[in-house]
Amino acid sequence: MQRQFVAHLRDPDRNPAPPGVEPRRVRIYRELVFNNIAGFIRSGFPVLCDILGPARTDVLVRDFMVRHRAESPYFLEIGREFITYLQNEYEPAVGDPDFLLELAHYEWVELALEVAEIDYPEVGVDPAGDLLCGRPLVSPLAWSLSYRYPVHRLGQTYQPAAPPPQPTFLVVYRNRGDEVKFLEANAVTARLLDLLQSAPPVAGGTGAAVLRQIADELGREDVDAVVAGGVQLLEELRVLDIVAGVASVPA
Repeated sequence: MQRQFVAHLRDPDRNPAPPGVEPRRVRIYRELVFNNIAGFIRSGFPVLCDILGPARTDVLVRDFMVRHRAESPYFLEIGREFITYLQNEYEPAVGDPDFLLELAHYEWVELALEVAEIDYPEVGVDPAGDLLCGRPLVSPLAWSLSYRYPVHRLGQTYQPAAPPPQPTFLVVYRNRGDEVKFLEANAVTARLLDLLQSAPPVAGGTGAAVLRQIADELGREDVDAVVAGGVQLLEELRVLDIVAGVASVPA
């Protein structure tokens, strides 16, 4: 009976309610379950839901409830489960924007960082260390992301029908004050963060070694100029709390 009841709550159009239960009570349960899940999705993905409109959002929420089987019972995980649904089970409808999944992912990242049970690194790091000679440490609360669409600009007044020629690089991060911020980056910054977080580290992982590799990848002969510009970039990332400092213990 419980399985029949839950099947009805998920998909009332295809699954009748258990016999012997007052219809008014079933309706209350049905509305509560749907409205709770829809509320979390609307609050977690406000730009996406605004673009889709209330009717299409409700259809998407219902399809999410019908198709997806969540692995977590926690309400805070509904956003992550919704992303999994969009990646694996969602079937685009006529009129759905091509950027739907990317926008949803970008909006989810903000909440994910807000609730991440990770502390800003304070142990094993020298916040004022030499970024050129030492091994710069990227905060685990800084996520370097790449999208086909400029997801941070999407909204009612800007909805491109096709992605621009160049991808959008963003760093979404939580600083020492537990504020979630984002930085519009470029391919070089994204590559720098990727190399700093690579395992094993590039040539020991020093800032100088990483910047020289970037100069080589760019085919630049003026390596010293690339390194000088890279040090300035690293300093800016440290000020933003994206780079926490330099490793003070062996890797």
